[in-house]
Amino acid sequence: MNYDAIAFDTGGTVLDWHASLVEEFGAVPAWRDRSVDWHEVANEWRRRTMRRIVGQIRPAFDMDDAHLEAMDATLHHFGLPALPEAERQHLWRAWHRLRAWPDFAPALAALRARVPVVSFTMLPTALVVDVSRRNAIVWDAIVSCQMIGVYKPHAEAYETAARWLGVAPARLLMVACHNFDLRAARGVGLGTAFVRRPDEWGPAGPPDPVPALDYDFVEDGFAGLTQRLLADDA
Repeated sequence: MNYDAIAFDTGGTVLDWHASLVEEFGAVPAWRDRSVDWHEVANEWRRRTMRRIVGQIRPAFDMDDAHLEAMDATLHHFGLPALPEAERQHLWRAWHRLRAWPDFAPALAALRARVPVVSFTMLPTALVVDVSRRNAIVWDAIVSCQMIGVYKPHAEAYETAARWLGVAPARLLMVACHNFDLRAARGVGLGTAFVRRPDEWGPAGPPDPVPALDYDFVEDGFAGLTQRLLADDA
């Protein structure tokens, strides 16, 4: 393998946020008889959150805060009635209960047997801890932009991640399903792997499903990426 460590974007690339949120919406008692496109509600929640957090520099809030703010705005946008505070808090915390894509666990186990594998994410540390425990994911480390204070896609975030891992940028592989993330990673010299996640945004499909650059790897899933990475060790 030509890398000393592998960093995975986590929200979307590793976690199936869309299907998980749609399931959570369907479990809200007060909304069960409503005719609502929960897929669009989930996507609007995500879009509003990303607009709030992407590119922030030392903000006085984190992505959990952005999720709560975006949730309230999204529910108001769709005309959904306010929830009792306990149910509101429970729905907000749905992000801490996300399911992982099923092809991630075997890939992680195989790759960690060779090199350190970390979560490099804009998600808050506590959220990554919760979803990792829920999905039996064992990372070698969590590197959250919350820790760095600078959020993707600023170059400082990627450079800091490599420095904290003690590897040269060229020896760190960034794995993501998002072009904005990989474009920035490549800009500071990291290796890049684009893994397609056609179902990330549900039936609507992802906003950027096609690789925008000539990345080092382009794969349909984690199994193919793992096979190619480990082929160098054969």
